[in-house]
Amino acid sequence: MKNVYDGIIGLAIGDALGVPVEFQSRKNLIEAPVYSMREYGTHHQPVGTWSDDTSLTLALVDSIIETKEINYTDIMNKFTNWLLYQDYTATGEVFDVGNSTSRAIINYGRGIEPIECGGITENENGNGSLMRILPLAYYLHSQPDLTIECQMDTIHKVSSLTHRHPISLIGCGLYIMIAQNLLVGTTSLYESIEQGVKEAFAYYDQKNYPEVQAYMRLRNLYNFSQLSSTEIKSSGYVVDTLEAALWCLLTTTSYRECVLQAVNLGEDTDTVGAVCGGLAAIYYGVSAIPKEWLDCIARRSYIEGLCECLQNTLV
Repeated sequence: MKNVYDGIIGLAIGDALGVPVEFQSRKNLIEAPVYSMREYGTHHQPVGTWSDDTSLTLALVDSIIETKEINYTDIMNKFTNWLLYQDYTATGEVFDVGNSTSRAIINYGRGIEPIECGGITENENGNGSLMRILPLAYYLHSQPDLTIECQMDTIHKVSSLTHRHPISLIGCGLYIMIAQNLLVGTTSLYESIEQGVKEAFAYYDQKNYPEVQAYMRLRNLYNFSQLSSTEIKSSGYVVDTLEAALWCLLTTTSYRECVLQAVNLGEDTDTVGAVCGGLAAIYYGVSAIPKEWLDCIARRSYIEGLCECLQNTLV
């Protein structure tokens, strides 16, 4: 298996690059693009600070380490500790909390079953489950005997902790299938993405998920990769975020170029950066991440330690 640290630190770097310019328009970023790590900005945070995307990703990592399985109650306990007690944060401060995620954690505190805590309505399809689900790719990849039905059931339940609508479930399914193909590491970036997309669509078509239509542009990956940036949205809608992340991967040739392109699309910069950063670092490896970015990322040794523990747990 490829090194867990690659994908997780790649996600954190993409997140931290986007934090200072979150919610800025694409027009503003065309005029003053991000080239390197910035400080302060939108959330007035020190350089290298990552947000809830990385915090909740690390909570999932820690849960897998401690339980050696996917334990939905334990995951929600850790999400609660993040929101209430600042566990897994970059600087001891929780900021930029998604509304759906916050409501789900409140639901859990009221005694609702973990996998029923997430919002189920169509307007609750933000990217809050997509942004934190990458560790699941490593867990599932370590168990090659699992059927795709079992894999998708687990993916959907981990998403449902905060986001239960089928559009969110499908976005997470597509993402994790792509990540697992990248973890195999035997084909090109394009071929790995294409194979992951095909596997996910085959599953959702067989199961008759009508909501898969929301991701229709990804069915023809070559045509999708030829779209111009004006045809790519970078909002917090889960479909837009996944499309933007994959488009950045398909239209660049390095980790650095990929995450900078993602962040400079504007709007939900930290999450688009995180989602594409995780996949890009799985493919290109941590050695492709600029040293000056790694050197300033918050709590780097903590992230390294967690990733090493997960690596050892999954062997």
